[in-house]
Amino acid sequence: MNNTYLTLGLFLFLISCGPRERVSKEVFDEVNKTMEVKRLSDAEILQEAMIWGDSLTSEAQKNLISSLQKAIEEGGFEHAIAFCKENASTITASKVPTEEIQLKRVAFKNRNPQNVPDSDEALILDAYSYNAENGIENKPNIQKVENGEVFLYTKAIMFPGGVCSNCHGDPNTEISSEVLKSIKELYPADQATGFQQGDLRGMWSLKIPKKEVVKRL
Repeated sequence: MNNTYLTLGLFLFLISCGPRERVSKEVFDEVNKTMEVKRLSDAEILQEAMIWGDSLTSEAQKNLISSLQKAIEEGGFEHAIAFCKENASTITASKVPTEEIQLKRVAFKNRNPQNVPDSDEALILDAYSYNAENGIENKPNIQKVENGEVFLYTKAIMFPGGVCSNCHGDPNTEISSEVLKSIKELYPADQATGFQQGDLRGMWSLKIPKKEVVKRL
């Protein structure tokens, strides 16, 4: 990080002490410290947003998976479906430090209608879909939106298979009739079944105001 000193302010301070007064080193250093100004490059701000985005989404995913596993243990997959509907959004946002930062999961084949991507998110999700279909690794991405005042951090969510297939796998072979009934009752417009291990499930979307990133530096 580059630092600069406002020498004009320091000069005016010293003049105000009078021509015959000597300024101690302690006062001189304190003025320098007070007048120091941070000069952040766009690259530094973008890098910090990327690091923060990865941290927040990783923590949210860990928190969500842990909560769903507990719900399954307590009442099975039917209970987990209802639990997810009532609590997933709250759990996802619980680690976000300020209301100005928006964190959510979005998908084209969504279960919850609230997870439909907006126009900015859809463009990136399209790119992730293309990569997944063509065997190209999906890496976290960050874009400037809203005239550069907001960073949109995204990270692909790949379907892991395994226990997740009980609610999102093949409805004919992997999802029980009881769970299918619960899904249809709670999510009449559900599109989130038929996934196989390695498929693109959706993505994390995190919108961080630039000013919030600068505060961290």
